[in-house]
Amino acid sequence: MNLSEIFIKRPVMTTLVMFGLLIFGVIGYLIMPVDALPTVDFPTITVSAALPGASPETMAATVATPLERQFATIAGIDSMNSTSSLGLTSITIQFNMDRSIDAAAEDVQTAISAATPLLPPMPTLPSFRKINPADMPIIWMTVSSPTLPLSTVDEYAETDIAQRISMIDGVAQVQVYGSQKYAVRVQTNPNKLALMGISLPDVAKAIRSGNVKQPTGTMWGHHEVFNLQTNDQLFNAAAWENLIVKYSNGAPVRLRDVAELKDSVENDKIANWVKTDRAISLAIIKQPNTNTIKIINDIKALMPVLKAQLPPNVGLTILYDRSISIKNSINDVQATLLLTAFLVVAVIFLFLRDARATIIPSLALPMSIIGTFAVISVLHFSINVMSLMALTLCVGFVVDDAIVVLENIVRHLNNGSEPMEAALNGSREISFTILSMTLSLIAVFIPVLFMGGIVGRLFKEFAVTIVVSVVISGFVALSLTPM
Repeated sequence: MNLSEIFIKRPVMTTLVMFGLLIFGVIGYLIMPVDALPTVDFPTITVSAALPGASPETMAATVATPLERQFATIAGIDSMNSTSSLGLTSITIQFNMDRSIDAAAEDVQTAISAATPLLPPMPTLPSFRKINPADMPIIWMTVSSPTLPLSTVDEYAETDIAQRISMIDGVAQVQVYGSQKYAVRVQTNPNKLALMGISLPDVAKAIRSGNVKQPTGTMWGHHEVFNLQTNDQLFNAAAWENLIVKYSNGAPVRLRDVAELKDSVENDKIANWVKTDRAISLAIIKQPNTNTIKIINDIKALMPVLKAQLPPNVGLTILYDRSISIKNSINDVQATLLLTAFLVVAVIFLFLRDARATIIPSLALPMSIIGTFAVISVLHFSINVMSLMALTLCVGFVVDDAIVVLENIVRHLNNGSEPMEAALNGSREISFTILSMTLSLIAVFIPVLFMGGIVGRLFKEFAVTIVVSVVISGFVALSLTPM
């Protein structure tokens, strides 16, 4: 049986197959995402619970412990740790790499429901979200102003910039660091409250009911209908000062009489500095299996539009750009790949001393490398250091089969056979040898495919890329080379 006979006798078909392999390979290369390393998803879930005013010890004993006991019954947990602070508890659960994150999330929700009766009364039930610790920000941006207050800068950062960047295709989340949302801070005077017989709950009730926005009603006349609207919103500390807390001896007690009010922020215990200046930082995280460089280029293209919408005294700058290091790494590996290919072709020519004999096995090199992109793009791989390193390593492998086939056919030619007869006889004698060589190379990398853990996930693309490249090189050696 001659595996190459159909390709030798039908050269047009063989040529079209090779062109198709090249076209699909180029398309696959263009649509594949670019990243530094393969995407590795860590099945991790974070559970958050809040009990305002509770000490860290109370949060650990009454909130974290009941939740952890329920979470411990879930199968497939690798590690679990909790952090309790003033009024807050955060529990991080990391599952086995083989565990489905969606199934784990259902188990976590069931455990939270089971632990709810054991928890103290809380304003909101514990919540959870799926996270991937490997999702590092791809770009950091800072928003600052030398004249405007940080609360105003924060409004521009979170309302205008962050929401607009979130709409870019491939952006998963925009995290805000150093948030300074505007708020009015009320500092009550206990002595004045006691003197007027007012309690803190009375003040809190007055504050909640004094700043509401709700429909007032409608006036129906004989011929017209009027929709009533009142302006009951309080936007600054000066407007809050006149809020009536309670009536004492028939006279209104206003908020300014029992408290000091000032324009401030929601949380004045956090801050963010860029060098020596206060600023708001935005960290952009991309979606899995997306092109990091394309996303960053889209963000950079949007920056002139964002700057035009900001006041002149608000600055928007890029603090960190991950695409720079990725481009440098990819360019280095690509240069190594091209240099390796050139050296392989040069060595072939050095030993064969024949341009035609050099070109024939050298064609297997671009066919195998470019064709590999067609397959790994279907497998949702990315162009990264690992996959390019695998292709660089394959440069020496992919021409071996073609050289062996060519050498056997040339031997028949030297013995006086016609080219067609030499191609048929030479390929028939060597076809199963090529098949065994290809299978033996694949067998070397099979253990890498079955490696577990994080290392196995990282080297999976490396091993699959080599296997695909070797298979394509064997196919090219049995089809294009004898033809």
